[in-house]
Amino acid sequence: MVAKINRGVSLYGAITYNQQKVDDATARIIAGNRMITDTTGNPERVMQQTLWAFENYLLANKNTEKPVLHISLNPSVDDRLTDAQFAELAKEYMQRMGYGDQPYIVYVHEDIDRRHIHIVSTCVNEKGEKIDDAYEWNRSMKACRELERKFGLKQVEDKRKELLEPYLKKADYRSGDVKQQVSNIVKSVFGTYRFQSFGEYSALLSCYNIEAKQVKGEIEGTPYNGIVYTMTDNKGKPICTPVKSSLVGKRYGYEGLEKRIGFNAREYRNKKWQPKIRNEVALAMHGCRGNREDFIRLLNGRGIDAVFRENDEGRIYGVTFIDHRNREVYNGSRLGKEFSANAFERLFNNPRDIPDLDAPMLELDRQGGFSSDMENSIEQAFGIFDINANGPDPQEEALARRLQRKKKKKRRSRGIS
Repeated sequence: MVAKINRGVSLYGAITYNQQKVDDATARIIAGNRMITDTTGNPERVMQQTLWAFENYLLANKNTEKPVLHISLNPSVDDRLTDAQFAELAKEYMQRMGYGDQPYIVYVHEDIDRRHIHIVSTCVNEKGEKIDDAYEWNRSMKACRELERKFGLKQVEDKRKELLEPYLKKADYRSGDVKQQVSNIVKSVFGTYRFQSFGEYSALLSCYNIEAKQVKGEIEGTPYNGIVYTMTDNKGKPICTPVKSSLVGKRYGYEGLEKRIGFNAREYRNKKWQPKIRNEVALAMHGCRGNREDFIRLLNGRGIDAVFRENDEGRIYGVTFIDHRNREVYNGSRLGKEFSANAFERLFNNPRDIPDLDAPMLELDRQGGFSSDMENSIEQAFGIFDINANGPDPQEEALARRLQRKKKKKRRSRGIS
């Protein structure tokens, strides 16, 4: 089970969020503590009773900046709990965290495959004093492990993956609530994948029918940079009004994304993570007979997506690979010059370079690399191991020159590369 604790200023916002789910028939109120809970379905009465329950606590608040608690408890997708068990789970968790005597209301959410609960409460007691939250994360982890054993829940090895995995699916306009879909996907992608440029981030989101764009402008002489997200169809065509990053969350905007890219880049330079898909991509190049659809299909079978960028004439000027198994994203040139845009332009548009695949496929050596016979076969077919064979990509070279010039400007005026 994964617990997520959020703190905020607006009680109304937390209650409204959950009540909207109730109104949409994707959530239900299953329990309340130190409050009257109306389950008749009258939204106005529910809101009124809930706000009344917290009123004295919030009015007594002395100096706590964020007195509202919004907690979600997320069992594994394989766990099956009744409403009564969920209510008891919420009660025991709140007691272990020191909030057992506080007013709180419990909602069960059924808007995704994994049923989970949301708890809205306050961290301020009746005297207006903040309840001690020292070592809260450690105490929450301990509580989750204890409750997993008590309720017979699955113990999840990868907590982050378990929490975000249900949202890692293509956005679908027919499912409604566009803003929420966009928000869920952006947060999940941002929290689980590693990328080192805005281009890689944008290519990654496109796999989930989300388009990310940078917007720049000026307000009263002050320049600003921002990010907007738009839901697309399966062909990448925008089909709804763009969603501002500020509506998703501050960390998913321009500055937050810039920090995340910088962090990932430092980790990469320190070799904390490195590409693991070179062999798979090279084998797909060898086995696709110069057919792009077959190349994509072969990679998909290995849990890899390939996103190509083309100009108006149809020339490939960029390629990005998304390694879904390891949650990593790489521009082709980051894997090596043999995987640059030029290599794929030649592969897909020069039938003479297609290898003879009637011969049996050779095996990888024990170290996971190609045997010398395999390297020779691919080299003869494509020349992809010949550094001089590919030559520079004109558009990539032009982009590199523009970025080099931008480095001389002030940091504030730079865009995310």
